[in-house]
Amino acid sequence: MCELAEGEEPRKVSSLRGGEDNVDIKVRVISVEPPKTIHTQRGDRTISEAIVGDETGRVKLTAWGKQAGKLEEGQAVELKGAWTTVYRGQVQLNIGSRGSIEKIDDSEVPKPEDIPETTPKAETAPGQGRGGFRRSYGRRPSGGRRYRPSGEGEEGGEEEGEEGF
Repeated sequence: MCELAEGEEPRKVSSLRGGEDNVDIKVRVISVEPPKTIHTQRGDRTISEAIVGDETGRVKLTAWGKQAGKLEEGQAVELKGAWTTVYRGQVQLNIGSRGSIEKIDDSEVPKPEDIPETTPKAETAPGQGRGGFRRSYGRRPSGGRRYRPSGEGEEGGEEEGEEGF
């Protein structure tokens, strides 16, 4: 659903919807937080959070595991193999060990001051679930990845199926 056909344009922030897999998108890192450890039902996880954007808007990005701490403010990057979740009515991007973060030419994305403040809102769709849940539809033999808010007021979550933790 999110893979690009040959000659198709890359995704834009404004087109992101909750529950998407395999998202490839070029963005500018607007701000980044240092890595932190969060406590989840499956144990401790390392994450870092950033705000990224393009000419259509900005979105929160959570980098999981080995991807945590790889982003720097101001960088132009392409995320490959990301997925989206919904938390408190906002679409969020996630990148983990199955995805990649690649630096790209600075001219491929707008400067931070040219990125609008708009963020993609979650649309209520049948079968989308509520809160931060993301359905895996059984496509991953390891049980899929799911994002769940921790419930303790944190905006953290967990990614099931991540290896190396």
